[in-house]
Amino acid sequence: MPNTLTPNAPFPDVAVSTLTNGEVKVGQPNRDHGDWQLVVVYRGKHCPICKSYLTELNGMLDDFAAINVDVVAISADPEEKAKASASDIGYNGAIGYDLSLAQMAQLGVFVSDPRSPEETDRPFAEPATFVVRGDGKLQIVDVSNAPFSRPALKGLLDGLTFIRQKDYPVRGTHAA
Repeated sequence: MPNTLTPNAPFPDVAVSTLTNGEVKVGQPNRDHGDWQLVVVYRGKHCPICKSYLTELNGMLDDFAAINVDVVAISADPEEKAKASASDIGYNGAIGYDLSLAQMAQLGVFVSDPRSPEETDRPFAEPATFVVRGDGKLQIVDVSNAPFSRPALKGLLDGLTFIRQKDYPVRGTHAA
């Protein structure tokens, strides 16, 4: 069972290499694209659902930028598979690769082993979505253990628009 991240807590210190920007610290937005960051953890090139999700996300990058939310997608795929994924869909955003098992643990994501060598050659993260504010704290935490359970991107965009316009508070912070 992963160590779940807590809303309104600091995002962990995780850096990954990207296909376009060298190494980036995940959770620290590229200020050219926004002062918050949407972090999308995807399973990898082997996942057809991830391909569809990243294709949809690619079409919404400008919409997220319009509400000052930078986007980075990350996976455990090695560089060559990350490049192939980006190329297959013409992805224009930042893609991070080589997410390690230790980093996956820091992020509190579920990790799966490949079902066969044809699927992939290493353990990989199941889907997760994090929204990190400019102060480095988590606004939204969504972690799944299955490839087909992830937030609808249009609903997420609409929700973030509302949050940003209305200064809507972080939810899920009641201490038991």
